[in-house]
Amino acid sequence: MARRDLHSVLFPKQLKILTLFGEDLLLALKRRGLTKKMLCERTGFDHKTVNKVFAGDPGVAIGTYLKIMAVMGMENNFSEMAAHDELGIKLQNIKLLEGSK
Repeated sequence: MARRDLHSVLFPKQLKILTLFGEDLLLALKRRGLTKKMLCERTGFDHKTVNKVFAGDPGVAIGTYLKIMAVMGMENNFSEMAAHDELGIKLQNIKLLEGSK
């Protein structure tokens, strides 16, 4: 079976978002005074995987991002991402207003 190139699946804007997310996680790690080695020890991930996360590699499983965020005490940030659905709320409000006419 041929291996998919995950970089070709995402659009450039999406790749940029992942790259920035990885950089933000790296900054969060440094703000906490943690090292990549400490993170590897606490998550059980190897250095290669951790480096991929901080590079925003789209091939990394979402659970890997979550576990790294949990080690840094940021897992609540992860759960809040989808909760702030501004577009969904606006669409719902439009639908609700149309129904009241």
